[in-house]
Amino acid sequence: MDQISKKLIADFSPMWTNKQIWEFEQLNENLTFDALYVEPGNYDEKSWNSKLAYPDSDIRDMAVRTFDHLSDGNELWIVNKGKRKLEEQYVAYLMAVIVDTMIEEEFCLNFRIDNNCLVISIDAKTDVIDCKEFFEEFYHLATGFNYNIDTGIPDDETEAEIYLTRLQEEFDEKMKNKLGDKYLPGNDDPDTMHSK
Repeated sequence: MDQISKKLIADFSPMWTNKQIWEFEQLNENLTFDALYVEPGNYDEKSWNSKLAYPDSDIRDMAVRTFDHLSDGNELWIVNKGKRKLEEQYVAYLMAVIVDTMIEEEFCLNFRIDNNCLVISIDAKTDVIDCKEFFEEFYHLATGFNYNIDTGIPDDETEAEIYLTRLQEEFDEKMKNKLGDKYLPGNDDPDTMHSK
């Protein structure tokens, strides 16, 4: 995990649970933000007038609809609606919401504060250990609890890969027994399966 992200996560730890997100949204109804996608290093004030600006957006919906921009290497800049800056009280909320929205994609994210904006990008340089470290910070999003647990995943990268591969194979076997040919093992899609 990159050091700037690690520090920002540490500054706002423990990360919020889904219960805390829900409670915050109850107190702040119709919560929207101004958001913008920018190529790394190309941000300036004029960017907010581009076609990649999404003013007054529900962050969850916008992130899902516009995910391709993030996966193409663009950074997502988020500020309070109409303010061109983000108040600190929203940083932990937004980090938790974005990770929760992206969790199925299994992407590690980078976070930083730049020009008073929260900036989010996909971390393309992660390995298994980085991903483990990243998602452990947000583990309690799903569980609703803030506590440290032993995930059972070894710290050594090679051992971790072997362990995770074994878990995937056991899961695939279980699902194949249950669903037969309807089940696609691992991360395969039908095209990949038919080309083998």
